[in-house]
Amino acid sequence: MEQAPPDPERQLQPAPLEPLGSPDAGLGAAVGKEAEGAGEESSGVDTADSRLKALNATFRVKNPDKRFTDLKHYSDELQSVISHLLRVRARVADRLYGVYKVHGNYGRVFSEWSAIEKEMGDGLQSAGHHMDVYASSIDDILEDEEHYADQLKEYLFYAEALRAVCRKHELMQYDLEMAAQDLASKKQQCEELVTGTVRTFSLKGMTTKLFGQETPEQREARIKVLEEQINEGEQQLKSKNLEGREFVKNAWADIERFKEQKNRDLKEALISYAVMQISMCKKGIQVWTNAKECFSKM
Repeated sequence: MEQAPPDPERQLQPAPLEPLGSPDAGLGAAVGKEAEGAGEESSGVDTADSRLKALNATFRVKNPDKRFTDLKHYSDELQSVISHLLRVRARVADRLYGVYKVHGNYGRVFSEWSAIEKEMGDGLQSAGHHMDVYASSIDDILEDEEHYADQLKEYLFYAEALRAVCRKHELMQYDLEMAAQDLASKKQQCEELVTGTVRTFSLKGMTTKLFGQETPEQREARIKVLEEQINEGEQQLKSKNLEGREFVKNAWADIERFKEQKNRDLKEALISYAVMQISMCKKGIQVWTNAKECFSKM
């Protein structure tokens, strides 16, 4: 990790992530803490302020960490891809349900047909039975499909957990930059009071020109106050930098574990889904093979 800059006016250190751990832990850590934070806000005004601060952080962070920016884009794209995949699966399952249930009509027709045939009756009746079994098997198939769909749905929440971590990083970085900016401003004010030189336009400088200079006692009092504020600001900035680096360190360790587990989980789910589809097709072939044998015996 990069070391904290000694000068607050230099480029700031990126702040860190909420630990994710396992996907379940990550969801609890990132999304759960946001829920707790929302619960602690006692009024609608507090909630609005929090959202406004998050919005400001997103658009006003001067030195965003590219890793977190890329992670946020990735989580958006991952959620989009999985959402599309789930919609396609749902449409296919809906049409598949109709195809299977329509096979029940074969069973009904073959059964009715068998009633008027003497030599062909048994074969038609048996073939109709196979079609009925095939039609009713779709319920169990769709139940199995839902299991694999649920595995994919979990990663919609994990993607949201990643975004929550990125939002927290943006807020921490925003607070860090604001603290550094405030400290730099106070240092400039103190320098101007000590040297008597105003480098930039300020309301105080305009007031001095209009109403005269401060007395030495007033200036010394102001310098003392600013020096105390500067010392406090430096300590605060140092603390934020340390907190930020620790956040990043822990977050990225957890994110790497998350990525590895995500790859394993999604690979397993997709392979299992493909195996289930192959098995389903084989059962369909077997049904029509059985029907063929029934027709052959007529």
